[in-house]
Amino acid sequence: MSTTELLRFNKAKKPKASSPSSPDDHRHSLNPTRFLSMARNKSSLIKQTLAAIVFVLVLYAFLNTFLSPAAVSPSLPSFSTISVSDLNPIPSAVAPAAVKVYLHDLPTRFTYGIIEQHSLARGGRPADDVSSLKYPGHQHMGEWYLFKDLLKPESDRVGSPVARVLDPEEADLFYVPFFSSLSLIVNTNRQAAGSGERQAAAYSDEENQEALMEWLEAQEYWKRNNGRDHVIMASDPNALYKILDRVKNAVLLVCDFGRLKPDQGSLVKDVIVPYSHRINTYTGDISVENRNTLLFFMGNRFRKEGGKIRDLLFQLLENEEDMIVKHGTQSRESRRAATHGMHTSKFCLNPAGDTPSACRLFDSIVSLCVPVIISDSIELPFEDVVDYRKIAIFVESNTALRPGFLVSMLREITSERILEYQKELNEVKHYFQYGVPNGSVNEIWRQVAQKLPFIKLSINRDKRLVKRDLNVPDCSCVCSNQTGIITSL
Repeated sequence: MSTTELLRFNKAKKPKASSPSSPDDHRHSLNPTRFLSMARNKSSLIKQTLAAIVFVLVLYAFLNTFLSPAAVSPSLPSFSTISVSDLNPIPSAVAPAAVKVYLHDLPTRFTYGIIEQHSLARGGRPADDVSSLKYPGHQHMGEWYLFKDLLKPESDRVGSPVARVLDPEEADLFYVPFFSSLSLIVNTNRQAAGSGERQAAAYSDEENQEALMEWLEAQEYWKRNNGRDHVIMASDPNALYKILDRVKNAVLLVCDFGRLKPDQGSLVKDVIVPYSHRINTYTGDISVENRNTLLFFMGNRFRKEGGKIRDLLFQLLENEEDMIVKHGTQSRESRRAATHGMHTSKFCLNPAGDTPSACRLFDSIVSLCVPVIISDSIELPFEDVVDYRKIAIFVESNTALRPGFLVSMLREITSERILEYQKELNEVKHYFQYGVPNGSVNEIWRQVAQKLPFIKLSINRDKRLVKRDLNVPDCSCVCSNQTGIITSL
């Protein structure tokens, strides 16, 4: 073998030097470091998957337990059975707990005794059992309906926002059933039977108010919080006028604030209640065909204070051919005429009287006669549930007195729009009826119950205020410390 061939042979036997590996070589090689990294990545992915599954299970259990208790079963259902309604349950409405009210057991002279005095003033005889006497009908009968409601057994008061308790220690609020409005109209100038001589007055509303105040101020529960947790009805604008400053801390049930001072009444502390309507409720069909009169009003033409606008409106409207605007006083005959007039009219005029509101508004509502309200300072009951713009027309006083304005405005309202008003009136009229279920009585109690947080706030606030500047009105209508603390512990 030649030298050249020998060299070629040895070169062929020599092992080849390693060359850079290709990507495919790395893919198939068993590199320990890369193997451990891949294992860690797979482990992390498994953990994340398990965590997600556990989270979904916990979330489902939470939703099923707390938002849909009725759907809970011993074992969790498979995810295939979960629906949108399971994940988004609609919570059932839970009625709030009734506010507990204690009915003060007043001496008879403040309740049935007033009914008897009213009867005696009209020729009646003394009653053997005054509790059998019938409360006389008038526009402020709300005080009677609330009293009788609390006397019912609780089984007959299901759904009421308040519950009567017999133990005053359990009470949230205390109701004082003084017939303040009836007391005001008891005739004290009675005639002796069979003679023309005037008898000495046997009944005095002022004396009864003073006697009531003496009784209240002797009660432990009145003194405890200075009357703030007490409720008193004074729906007649002149009711309790002698003792208002001594009961102003209480929740007053009033028809308006026309005769109250700013530190005696407020929307925050008190409740606006409806008059008891004196016109029969309209039971016919909603329509305009049987209502041929465009505008109806029947009442006193001449009133004091804010009611002076009535005479001016009479001058503008009394000669319009499709309007009935006439003077009338309270009597059975007038009520019959007013009932017919309201039931056959499209609109009923409601101007201010001696105070901003009047019974006529609520007569209009139950008659489905669209109220035209001309009373700039009026306050209305139950405005959190009744949108009065849907059932009434409000006209500013100065605008209403512009010649021709009211007439042209009302004549331009279409029959379709009047029907819409009537439908809304029909929907809400029960709020203004004292003698029907879920009517005025329940709504007044609901309003009273809503005052409880403010009452508690006021009681606690009174305890920390040590001394106040008496030159600044002590107004309970503002929940802020603007009454002027002079000193503080």
